[in-house]
Amino acid sequence: MRFSSQVKPISYLKANAAEILAELGEKREPLVITQNGEAKAILQDVASFEATQETLAFLKLIALGNREVESNQVRPVHEALARLRSRASRS
Repeated sequence: MRFSSQVKPISYLKANAAEILAELGEKREPLVITQNGEAKAILQDVASFEATQETLAFLKLIALGNREVESNQVRPVHEALARLRSRASRS
């Protein structure tokens, strides 16, 4: 995704906040806010933010799993299921 088409100065944000929020919800594209010509913030709709957070959490889980595989901290699935069943039967 290219952010260059969605760059606005902070003065534009101040003057057009309601319109910007409506556009964010419709387009679901982030908006780069600049101050003194420098990018300072990204503004995005809540649904996109939540989707990004879920994706990051999933990627972290995959990375953790990969590390466990690399360090040989894994068990065959039948052993893991037997252990879970054993715990469940004790409860």
